[in-house]
Amino acid sequence: MNVPRIDQFPAWARPLLPFLQWFPCVNRGTVKADAMAGLTGALVALPQGVAFATIAGMPPEYGLYAGMIPAVIAALFGSSWHLVSGPTTAASIVLFSVLSPHAEPGSAQYVHLALTLTFMVGLIQIVMGFAKLGTLVNFISHSVVTGFTAGAAILIATNQLKHFTGLAIARGSSFSTTWSTAFTHFADIKPGVFTVGLATLLLGIAVKRFLPKWPYMIVAMLGGSALATYLTMSKGITLATVGALPAVMPPLSAPSFDADSIRAVASGVVAVTLLALTEAVSIARALAARSGQHVDGNQEFVGQGLSNLLGSFFSGYVATGSFNRSGVNYAAGAKTPIAAMLAGVFLLVLVLLVAPWAKFLPNAAMAGILFLVAWGLIDFEEIIHVLKTSRAESAILLVTFASTLFLALEEAIIIGVLLSLSLYLSRTSKPQVRVRTPDPYNSKRKFTDGENAPQCPQVRFVRIDGSLFFGATSHIRETLAAQDQANPQQKHVAIVAHGINFIDLAGAHYLAEEAETRRAAGGGLYFIRVKDVLQEQLAETGALKIIGGANLFDSKTEAIEEIYKRINHDACRTCTARIFRECGAAAAADTAPLAERAQA
Repeated sequence: MNVPRIDQFPAWARPLLPFLQWFPCVNRGTVKADAMAGLTGALVALPQGVAFATIAGMPPEYGLYAGMIPAVIAALFGSSWHLVSGPTTAASIVLFSVLSPHAEPGSAQYVHLALTLTFMVGLIQIVMGFAKLGTLVNFISHSVVTGFTAGAAILIATNQLKHFTGLAIARGSSFSTTWSTAFTHFADIKPGVFTVGLATLLLGIAVKRFLPKWPYMIVAMLGGSALATYLTMSKGITLATVGALPAVMPPLSAPSFDADSIRAVASGVVAVTLLALTEAVSIARALAARSGQHVDGNQEFVGQGLSNLLGSFFSGYVATGSFNRSGVNYAAGAKTPIAAMLAGVFLLVLVLLVAPWAKFLPNAAMAGILFLVAWGLIDFEEIIHVLKTSRAESAILLVTFASTLFLALEEAIIIGVLLSLSLYLSRTSKPQVRVRTPDPYNSKRKFTDGENAPQCPQVRFVRIDGSLFFGATSHIRETLAAQDQANPQQKHVAIVAHGINFIDLAGAHYLAEEAETRRAAGGGLYFIRVKDVLQEQLAETGALKIIGGANLFDSKTEAIEEIYKRINHDACRTCTARIFRECGAAAAADTAPLAERAQA
C-alpha cells in the first residue's frame, strides 16, 4: 500500500498527519512486538487507573476511561513513538485541588466540572501547539517539577490517611489538620483497617524489591483483598470497599459550558495545562534520548490537546504522559505508537472482563497502593543532588515543595514557574564579560584571562558570552564602565563576539551608543568574529551603520593589525607591555637609526 509522504501536504495540515511519518515502518514484526507491549501496559494501567481516579476525586471507573481513548488519540497525533498518555498522579491531585472547593468529589456536578476542565485544557494545548509554543516548557526548571512532585506525593498519602487508618477525618482537611488529627486520635485507629492497609503496602514493597518482573501493584491489590476477605469471614470485621465498577465501554459525555462551570475551573486551567504539558514533553524527551528518536514539542502539544479535547466526550478526565506506562511500554519492546494505541484498546477489554471484581477491593488496600505510588514519586537522589549543588535551585525546589503542602496546588505550580523564570532571567541578564589579552608566553599568542596577564594600555579586548537583550544591557554597560574607570587610557575596546547569539533592539541601540561615545573620546568600538545572524540583526536595527562595517573583523589577527594603526604611537614608545607582535616590530624600527648613529 502506497502511503503518501507528510511533506506532500501543506504546512498547516502536517500537525494533523504525524502518523504518516511512522506508518510506513509498521510490519508484521513491529505489530507483534507492539501487541505484547500494549498488553503489558494495559495490565499495569488497570490498578493505576482506579488509584488515580481515587486521587482525583472521580468515580474509580473514570480513571480507566481516561486511559483508553486519550491514549489512542495521543499516540496517533503525537510525535513520540513510546509515550503513553492517561491519568497521572500529579494531574489527578491538581484536578482534585481545583475542583473540590466547587463540588462534592465523585458527584455528578464534580464529574461535569472535570470534563469541562479537560476540554479547556485540551483546547489550550492545541492552540499552543499550532502557535509553536512547544519550547515554553523548557523554561520550567526541573527543580520545580521535583519539588512539586515530592509535595504532591506527601499530599497523596495525607489524603489517604483516613482510609489507611480508619480514622474519621473530615473531607477536604488541610495537610496540617489531617496529620494533627491523626496524632491526637492515634488510639482510635481501627486495627482491621490498618492491618489490611499496612499488609498491602509491605507486600507491594517486597514484590517490587525481590520480584521486580512481577506487577507489584496487582499482586499487592490481590493480597490486600485476600486478607480483607479472610478478616471478614473469620473475624467478622467489615471493611469498606471500592465497589463494583460498570463493565461498559466509555460512555459518551459532554462538558458543561455554562458560565458558572467555566468560572469554577478557570482558575486552574493554566496550572493544569502547564503541568500536563511539562509531564508529557519531559517523559517523551527522556524516552527519545534512550531510543535515539526526535521529539517535536509543538507536535506533542497538538497530540496531547486532541487527546484531552476528544477524551472529554468519552468520559475521560485530564490525561497526560504517564511515566509508569510509558516506561513499561519502552521496556516491553514497543516499536511504534501502535503499542500505545493497543494499550488503550486492551485496557477497554480488561475492564469489561474484570470490572465487577472491584467490589472485593477494600479501600484500605487501595490506600496502601496509593502509599506505594506516593513513595515512588519522591526522587530522593535528585533532591539530594540539587541541595548539594545549587543554592538557587534548592530555594526553588523547597519553596515549590512547601507551597504544594500549604497552598493550593495550582498556586504552587505558578509560584514554582515564576521562581524558575526569575532564576532564568537573573542568569541571562548577566552575561559573562571577561577581559582577554594575548598570552606573551604562548608562541601563537593565544588569548588568555586579562586579569593575570599584561594588557595594552590603549586597547582592551573583551569577550561577551550571552545574549544582548534589554535585560542584559545595563549589566554590560556597568561592567565596561567599571573597566574604563580602572584603565581610563584604554579608549579602544574590541569585543570578541562569537559568544553572542542574539541581540534585540535595546542591545543594538546600546552598542551604537557605545561606539559613538568611544569615537568622540578618541577611541573606537570593534567586533571580532561576529556571527552572520548577529550582523543581520545589527543591520536591521540600523546599529551597524553607526558602528561601521569596517570595525567588524573576521579574526583577532586582522583586528589587531587594523586597531594598531589607530592607536597613539607616541605612547607606544614608552610602553613596556609589548603584548602584540606589531609592538616588537615598531620598537626595532625606532631603535635601528640610533644604533647606526652610535656606530658612526
